[in-house]
Amino acid sequence: MSWIWSNGDLIWDRTLDHLVLSVPPIILSFLLAVPLGALANRYRASRGAILSSVGLLYAIPSLPLFIVLPVIVGTSARSPLNLIIALTLYGVALMVRVVADGLASVDPDVRQSAAGVGFSSWSEFWQVELPLAGPVLLAGLRVVAVSTVSLATVGAVIGVQSLGSLFTDGFQRGIQAEIIAGIVATVVLALVLDGALVLLGRLLMPWTRKSSSRVMLPLTPTPLTPTPLTPTTTPTTPVTR
Repeated sequence: MSWIWSNGDLIWDRTLDHLVLSVPPIILSFLLAVPLGALANRYRASRGAILSSVGLLYAIPSLPLFIVLPVIVGTSARSPLNLIIALTLYGVALMVRVVADGLASVDPDVRQSAAGVGFSSWSEFWQVELPLAGPVLLAGLRVVAVSTVSLATVGAVIGVQSLGSLFTDGFQRGIQAEIIAGIVATVVLALVLDGALVLLGRLLMPWTRKSSSRVMLPLTPTPLTPTPLTPTTTPTTPVTR
């Protein structure tokens, strides 16, 4: 614990470095996955090819990818850009299928109604399909965010400063508190980003907040009390002759 208190500034700096490395891939993966997922959903013939090819990106090991990217992109081996590109590719691999499934979950009757009132295909996508698929996309984006924060620690192996640097430095110097601090800070950062996405979803999709805040009354049977039947008499009028 003494190491943690005496190196609080170092932990904070590495947390900020980790945040800078994690946020751009999350945003970029979402922006790239939306058109790819929409394309896979709209054209059924290409759905399998798109989802399979994109899904294979997640099977690429991270360390070989870090070695190949500088050759393809032309950056230095220890450039943070390599890590951002790699994390973006992994995020796209996770997010494309979520986008395709989310758009496919929209009721076809809703699409027909939108087309019947004059929506073009472009406006139908942005104003009808994408908002209705929003909760599914948000769930997938939360998974991408947590995965990106976790994978960003691998960048310490190639010399990119992040919370993963606390792992490698603590392992090399035999400081267990430094390793624990890096693990805890990584988990906390992932939870903070996840909570921020939840709040952002509630702001952008207020209809989900209304539906989730409904109060469900317990369905308890109420005993039926018999009501006594009272005979009713109809007054008769005398007949005059």
